[in-house]
Amino acid sequence: MDTYLETERLALRHFTADDADLLIELDSDPAVMRYLTGGEPTPPEVVRESYLPNIIAGYEKWHGQLGLFAAQEKDGGAFIGWFILRPEREGPLDEVELGYRLRRAAWGKGYATEGSRALLDRAFTELGVRMVWAETMSVNHGSRNIMEKLRMRLADTIPTPPDMAMVEGAEHGGVRYEITKEQWEQR
Repeated sequence: MDTYLETERLALRHFTADDADLLIELDSDPAVMRYLTGGEPTPPEVVRESYLPNIIAGYEKWHGQLGLFAAQEKDGGAFIGWFILRPEREGPLDEVELGYRLRRAAWGKGYATEGSRALLDRAFTELGVRMVWAETMSVNHGSRNIMEKLRMRLADTIPTPPDMAMVEGAEHGGVRYEITKEQWEQR
């Protein structure tokens, strides 16, 4: 395993072409997809033909330093989901998105906070990032709590994208949290 980042309990690595089934399983759980698609699974062919090739292409684009990273437990190697640290498609490299999608079995164990904290630290100490942002549905209190534990600040409310209008709580829109390098250093 080519490890990108390690925490006390997690190892993050680049996805490979052999990981399609892990992503398909993750995106097939209605609870995992609740605030993304209203619980609808991502079709396997979309994962194989679009998502995974785009994830892998991102490593080349960002020299392996930014992208979507598979997360595994260090003890036993179980796949628990993924973390993201990357700019918008044509956005500046010093403003990146932080996010995660974890299997239900990994919820409530502090993994999202642990992995996110390590990614923030790498972003601000090694990658020259100036600002990190994260977005979620207003009603997704679990993700909002994690952003607040990371000392990210509520920066804005955002409208629900049209393709998410069917998601529970869509009428409440979303929220954007941010943290700058200076704020991270003052924590």
